[in-house]
Amino acid sequence: MNFIYVKAGLALAMLGLVFGLGLGVSFGINEDGFKTYISEGIAASPQVHDAKSQDKIWRYVQRAHFHAMGIAAVSIGLIILVMLSNMVARFKFISSLLIGLGAFYPVAWFTMFILAPGLGRHQVHAHFLTELFTYVGVGGLVLGTVILLLNMFVGCFK
Repeated sequence: MNFIYVKAGLALAMLGLVFGLGLGVSFGINEDGFKTYISEGIAASPQVHDAKSQDKIWRYVQRAHFHAMGIAAVSIGLIILVMLSNMVARFKFISSLLIGLGAFYPVAWFTMFILAPGLGRHQVHAHFLTELFTYVGVGGLVLGTVILLLNMFVGCFK
């Protein structure tokens, strides 16, 4: 069991955890600041919004917080399993790094929160950054987990 092979993935997962915690603390300290940001953006671009925009955009940043906390916790657990597995060092590194990339999925929700007041709710779902963070985050997490599962239950990557 060598910690060095999973450090990069664990660092990404921990950054995701810190991101989620930071958002939660920010909500507690200044929730009105988030809501003001949304209101001002909607007021500046009313043509791309409807009556639901305020609540929906507020929900985007909440989802960033929820997903960051949940994915980080799951990722840390999976990376510990990678560390304890009998995978060769190279695949421990690859699998843990991919799992750690799951931290980018909550960034997609945060990006939607940042961009939606100016661009509109519907437009940000297909925005390049939203899609990039979604594909990197979900793709990495799924692929890294598949590598781990193949090792644990099929005996691959020994």
